[in-house]
Amino acid sequence: MNIVWKLFFVFFKIGLFSIGGGYAIIPLIQEQVVKSTGWISEKMFTDIITISQMTPGPLAVNTSTFVGLQISGIIGAIAATIGCILCGIIISLILYNFFQTHQKSTYVLEVLNGLKSASLGLIISASCTIILLALYGGNKSNLDFLALNWTALFMFLVMLFILRKWKINPIVIMLISGIAGLVFYS
Repeated sequence: MNIVWKLFFVFFKIGLFSIGGGYAIIPLIQEQVVKSTGWISEKMFTDIITISQMTPGPLAVNTSTFVGLQISGIIGAIAATIGCILCGIIISLILYNFFQTHQKSTYVLEVLNGLKSASLGLIISASCTIILLALYGGNKSNLDFLALNWTALFMFLVMLFILRKWKINPIVIMLISGIAGLVFYS
């Protein structure tokens, strides 16, 4: 099968199961594009997630666009993006009609509460994945204390402190972090 069609179907499947969106979908995208298909490396995936967070728009859509661009250029980006959003559009239309007819049902509200809890678990999983990639690189098999990237940990803690203490705009934090990354990693 053509790589463009594979991109479309992989991201169609990701779009189909992207309940929770945003950070909750990162582990599924990682599983598909890094582990299952081997299209990109862990390092490239981390870079794509970072860029996707800084660009306007939904994280899953931005990530699919950047992965598609990396794998198969503009056509790949278009195929991956359409694959990612198509299920969401179809499901949204179906759910809109469903909720219009069942908007007062307590059972439906309880199901939604269960989905919120599952989304929280997926977001925590994505956070752990990002932290492990930042602090240990792609080598998750060697999580010993000595393999820790102390520079990354220090930068994380300083930026977290600055963000919480002085409530600085996150864009300023990203700019400071980028400059610090140039200084420490160049």
